[in-house]
Amino acid sequence: MRRLRATEPLRTLVRETHLEPSQFIFPLFVCPGRGVRREIGSMPGNYQLSIEEAVREAAEAADLGVGGILLFGIPDHKDESASEAYAEDGIVQRALRAIKQAVPDLLAITDVCNCEYTSHGHCGKIVDGQVDNDATLEWLAKAAVSHARAGADMVAPSDMMDGRVGAIRRALDSAGYPNTPILSYAAKFASVFYGPFREAAESAPQFGDRRGYQMDPANGREALREIELDLEEGADMIMVKPAMPYLDIIRQARDRWDVPLAAYQVSGEFSMIMAAARNGWIDCQRAMLESLIAIRRAGADITITYFAKQAAALLR
Repeated sequence: MRRLRATEPLRTLVRETHLEPSQFIFPLFVCPGRGVRREIGSMPGNYQLSIEEAVREAAEAADLGVGGILLFGIPDHKDESASEAYAEDGIVQRALRAIKQAVPDLLAITDVCNCEYTSHGHCGKIVDGQVDNDATLEWLAKAAVSHARAGADMVAPSDMMDGRVGAIRRALDSAGYPNTPILSYAAKFASVFYGPFREAAESAPQFGDRRGYQMDPANGREALREIELDLEEGADMIMVKPAMPYLDIIRQARDRWDVPLAAYQVSGEFSMIMAAARNGWIDCQRAMLESLIAIRRAGADITITYFAKQAAALLR
């Protein structure tokens, strides 16, 4: 077996799994103001960006061949009804218009959720201390339509409300956007690895936690049920989040369904590698590429990753 491992040309020739920049989606955090480029302390090299800075990042990603961007918004103000999530002049809607004007051929996906926009930090309408599932669907559908109207190429609901894919599909169709696809965060686990993201998006819940609607990390069979339901409701693509702790779910989903499959290498995965590298404990480039290869090898077609630009630059 060692004969084909002897030299780099031989290893390259027989390599089974390959990475391409077009497989990556780069998340961006858009905030109010001008000239804002505020580094996220727990996510080195990632920033809260004002719209013109987000346009610049999007253009750089496009030049590197990155497959697309995923937009998250940090609104001007938050309230109990997440009104900025579906406002026509919301931060994501304004950023979309600017990015699509400047970089029209770059795929722009929007995160459809409420946690960044609610004053309490939960993903939906609070009724009697709990997130009301069906009342929240109306907010999500309105947000998805507003994103499509602003130029989104794809919408990605991440809230984990039951029935949200079907509600969004019906709303998009009724509003005249039948060709806007849905990338569903189909199996989104209640993970500790989201910590740095909550700093980036300023979305930590003000009470309780999200384990009442995000998935129990112990449940693999349930994840497959969630994916199947979202596909039945009209999801065009499915996602597993996080990626590395759930490679088994990615593999099972790939074996079971022949639809485009995404995995989200989340903030905590990124931050662990960066922290270890900054301490000199691991080689950053090798750890980055090895982790991305593992996600790809498990069966993901697309990886949402904060390493998108760095990896793309190395792979060109």
